[in-house]
Amino acid sequence: MDNRLALNKNELVAYLKKPASQFTKEDIKRFIMENEVNMVNFMYPGGDGRLKTLNFVINDLDYLDEILSCGERVDGSSLFPFIEASSSDLYVIPRYRTAFVDPFAVEKTVTMLCSYFNKDGELLDSSPEYVLHKACDAFKKVTGMEFQAMGELEFYVIDEVQDDFPAVDQRGYHESAPFAKNNDFRTNCMLKIARCGGQIKYGHSEVGNFSDTDFNFEQNEIEFLPVAAEDAADQLMIAKWVIRNEAYNSGLNVTFAPKISIGKAGSGLHIHMRMMKDGKNQMLQDGIISETARKAIAGMMDLAPSITAFGNTNPTSYFRLVPHQEAPTNICWGDRNRSVLVRVPLGWSAGKDMCGQINPASVSAQYDTTQKQTVEMRSPDGSADVYLLIASLAVACRHGFEMENALDIAEQTYVNVNIHKKENKDKLAKLKQLPDSCVASSKCLQDQRAVYEEYNVFSPGMIDSIIARLKAFKDENIRSKVMDNERKMLELVETYFHCG
Repeated sequence: MDNRLALNKNELVAYLKKPASQFTKEDIKRFIMENEVNMVNFMYPGGDGRLKTLNFVINDLDYLDEILSCGERVDGSSLFPFIEASSSDLYVIPRYRTAFVDPFAVEKTVTMLCSYFNKDGELLDSSPEYVLHKACDAFKKVTGMEFQAMGELEFYVIDEVQDDFPAVDQRGYHESAPFAKNNDFRTNCMLKIARCGGQIKYGHSEVGNFSDTDFNFEQNEIEFLPVAAEDAADQLMIAKWVIRNEAYNSGLNVTFAPKISIGKAGSGLHIHMRMMKDGKNQMLQDGIISETARKAIAGMMDLAPSITAFGNTNPTSYFRLVPHQEAPTNICWGDRNRSVLVRVPLGWSAGKDMCGQINPASVSAQYDTTQKQTVEMRSPDGSADVYLLIASLAVACRHGFEMENALDIAEQTYVNVNIHKKENKDKLAKLKQLPDSCVASSKCLQDQRAVYEEYNVFSPGMIDSIIARLKAFKDENIRSKVMDNERKMLELVETYFHCG
């Protein structure tokens, strides 16, 4: 293997010479023994959407085998609001395929993500990663296809104001240094995420940038490649953990919060999806979006109001979902259209060798570009619990195949214009709107909960817990109450600055 390429791979993959999906307990033990690894970390998602960590010093090989085989106990009531203190003990069991070398640890450490099990040795019904597993399993049973996903992770980097080469306010999209100040920070994050197993597509500076008297706020994005939805969620969780640690170690601050200033671009967590069968992407047919894809889109159109309960989970989420701020407000979809909720991105369907046209000295490469086609849900933001969000999207896409009128719904909600322009106001008036607060989102989830509870994907108790948490914000009419009150807005921003 080329050593330069090995540097950007998961170290265990490079050393063991096998894909992570094939890792066994003996592989993990061999890597630890032969590479002088002193510690093992278990990581697992909590109810706040962040990864939690349990550290182990490797006393001896017997103890290493024990923790890799049996996992460990944790206090579930301290991790999740729906678990009672009277019966709170849970097991966390490592998933070997997630193993990576911690890029921040002082002592060489192998880290693995874990799944939760209950006292009876069964996967915890309402643990986030298992909910996603059940959603993907139900999707495959209904459709015969694999549900794949990838995320666009947007975040602001905050550092001290620099006067040289100032950026143009809200014009940071794909800006280069020196006008973009944090490109090196972003690329350092990308390299570390890749070494933790993340399959990265690319990174760039984003639209949002602004300054106050002391600090510069610069928006960035890291986008991933489509993989099995469960792996996509793992990668996004690890990526957020890496970005925060890299910022802390670099003397910077970062936030994934959906909105941190009035009138400035908010940060989303757009999720792209595709459906695969026998290794082939099912999103296109004869160069256009397929009937299969339109059924999945129809499911998202129908459940869009309640998807916000998983993807937009604090009051500041609803300051992002306003017109003219590069975020959706209405339930519709379209091709290459950034004013819609679900976008069908440009998909290399022209059938022409564009590269060959400008590189005549090179031999033309033949690629099956149909593999690249996805559809993108644009409402979610960084407040989301990543596992539950992607699970809700798998549920919605599955729902589209179970709706008798799915293709009619897809046709009725399709738009091919910018719905926020005055000349298209009649079209806009016919479209349903997304909820405008956490309380409104909770009501939508209550109305549509039966779809999520089918196939035992989301348990009734978990849905009850999500509804109760959203209601507790008491944020009805939050926009009209706060939009012109800068002090109150800043209080909300500070409260949810490190959400998700």
